[in-house]
Amino acid sequence: MTVTRDATIPTAARLMARRHLKRLPVVDGEGRLVGVVSRGDLLKVFLRPDEDIGAEIRELVVHPLLPQVPAAAHVDAHVHAHPPVEVHVHVANGIAYLNGSLPDPAMEDIVVRAVGTVPGVVDVRADFAATEAAQTGTVP
Repeated sequence: MTVTRDATIPTAARLMARRHLKRLPVVDGEGRLVGVVSRGDLLKVFLRPDEDIGAEIRELVVHPLLPQVPAAAHVDAHVHAHPPVEVHVHVANGIAYLNGSLPDPAMEDIVVRAVGTVPGVVDVRADFAATEAAQTGTVP
């Protein structure tokens, strides 16, 4: 049993669990050994501090996908046509909690999927609906 170097962590973990393996050889495209992954290696990803995970989510997902609009720009009525983008990230026990506002509600799935790829994230829970309702004026 081996995995290629481009195998994902979940793929390697599932294979190791199903086959009751403590170590798994990693091979290149030609079948040559390039390393070995152990159970401990796989667990390290999930032992990251929540603060580090949150910082990485902001740096690699939120800021590149959802550029922030300066607060002063929202005063201008012309800019108000585009709702403000403000995504809050909180991570607890590896669960990423997201809320705030998105420029387009259709982006929620993209953001959730991207956050789920950050090492150490075990689940993503997003609630953008309340904020979107407030922007459209449907909330009393």
